[in-house]
Amino acid sequence: MRIALASDHAGFELKEYLKLYLEEKGYELLDYGTNSEASCDYPDYAHPAAQAVETGKCDLGVAMCGSGNGINMTLNKHQGIRAALCWLPEIAELARKHNNANVLVLPARFISKEEAKKILDSFLNASFEGGRHQIRIDKIPLDIPVEGEIL
Repeated sequence: MRIALASDHAGFELKEYLKLYLEEKGYELLDYGTNSEASCDYPDYAHPAAQAVETGKCDLGVAMCGSGNGINMTLNKHQGIRAALCWLPEIAELARKHNNANVLVLPARFISKEEAKKILDSFLNASFEGGRHQIRIDKIPLDIPVEGEIL
């Protein structure tokens, strides 16, 4: 499995920690940055990681920033992305099972490294249940209205 990684400066330390953890578990990783704790803008790293997941270059993504909110909002601007901000293993598991989340987002300043590993494992070990959940997933993407049409 190939995983896209992305973070801003606030998530850099956690990204590097999880990168080693994932490599030890045998995952193939594409790191879209950032590459230091120098102040930077999360969209610069979120968009390339999202594109990698959307196009199938990567199977899943893992992203983080300080609260997780900014990078999560950016990732979810992509029609093919279902990024889930998770701070508990149970939330990550449900994000995969019920929402078919394809990017895990972590709030780097609010969870420990050990908690992050548990959340990540829950996300990676769960799979989409389909069924009634697929009906809901199909309603997420926006259809672009024809000029003059009201949604």
